[in-house]
Amino acid sequence: MKIYVYGTGCGAGDLADEALPPERIKAFVERAGGASFLGRPVIALEELAGRDFDLLIVACRDAEGVERDCLRLGLPGEKLLFLKNHVRPVDRNRSYDTARAVLGDAFVERLIGSERLIRVPLWTEKERIAGEGSDNDYVRVKTLEAICLRLAGVPGAAAELGVYRGGFARRINELLPERTLYLFDSFEGFDPAESAGEGRGFAEAHKNTGVGEVLAALPHPGRAVIRQGLFPATAAGLERERFALVSLDADLEESTLAGLRFFLPRMSAGGYVLLHDWNNPKLPGVKRALERFETERGRLAAVPLCDVNGTLVIAC
Repeated sequence: MKIYVYGTGCGAGDLADEALPPERIKAFVERAGGASFLGRPVIALEELAGRDFDLLIVACRDAEGVERDCLRLGLPGEKLLFLKNHVRPVDRNRSYDTARAVLGDAFVERLIGSERLIRVPLWTEKERIAGEGSDNDYVRVKTLEAICLRLAGVPGAAAELGVYRGGFARRINELLPERTLYLFDSFEGFDPAESAGEGRGFAEAHKNTGVGEVLAALPHPGRAVIRQGLFPATAAGLERERFALVSLDADLEESTLAGLRFFLPRMSAGGYVLLHDWNNPKLPGVKRALERFETERGRLAAVPLCDVNGTLVIAC
C-alpha cells in the first residue's frame, strides 16, 4: 500500500510514534520538499500529482490550505485523510475506508470522535485572531487574546520557553506588539539527555525549526529577542527583568521546572503564565514539574483550559 504523509512536524511525528511506523510510509510531503524525515524522503506536493498512491495523510495544521492545493493538483479527495481537522465543525474527510485499512478502526474512531463544534464567544465580535488563524487550537489561542486584553497597565516583557516553529510566539507578538518578546529555545530540538525516553518521531519533529523560520513568522520581529541554547543558562543576564506574560511550552519535566523557578518570581502583579501540556497525558513530565514546584513554593492560583493539549493558566 502506497501511503504518504503530509507534514514533518509534531503531527507527523506523533503519527509515526503511535499508529504508523515510518517503514510503512512511502515518503513525507511538504510544499517545497527536500531532505528527509525519520529516514524517509521528503517530496514536494507537486511530485505526488503524477504518482499512484492509496492514501495521503495530512498531519499538519493548515488543513484548509493543503486541501485547496491538493484539489488544485487533481488529487482525489477520497484519498486524503485530515488528522488535524477540528478548527471548523465541517469534516473534510470524504471517506474513512482506506484509513481504517491502514490505521485500524480504533485510531479512526478516535479521530472522528475528536470533531467538535466550538461556538465563537460573544466578546469576540471584533476579534483580532479569527477563523483559521486560531491554528487548530481555538480555545488556547482565544484565551491568549482574552488574557492580553487584561494586560493593559501591567508592566513587563513577554516570553516563551519552547518556541518550536513560532506558531504561538507569532500570536503573542501580534497581540502585544509594543512589548519585548523573549524567545527561549535551542532551535535545534530537545536536549538528548532529557528527551531520551520520548518517541523517535516526537523528538525528530522538534528538530525541524530554526531562528530564521521563527523570525519570519513574526509580524513584529524587531520586538523579539532570541535566546538560543538550553534553558536556564540562556536566561543569564535577565535576573532583573519583569514579565507580564509567559508561555511555558518546554514539554519535558526538568526544563518545565526550570522555567517555573525562573519566571514565577519575576512575574508582575496581574500577569499570567500559560503552562502548556499540563493536562496532556502524552507529556506527564509537565504536570510532575508543577507538582514539584508547588511542593517548593506552595499551591498556585490557576485555571485549567479545555484546549487540545491541556493548558493551565496561572494568575500572578
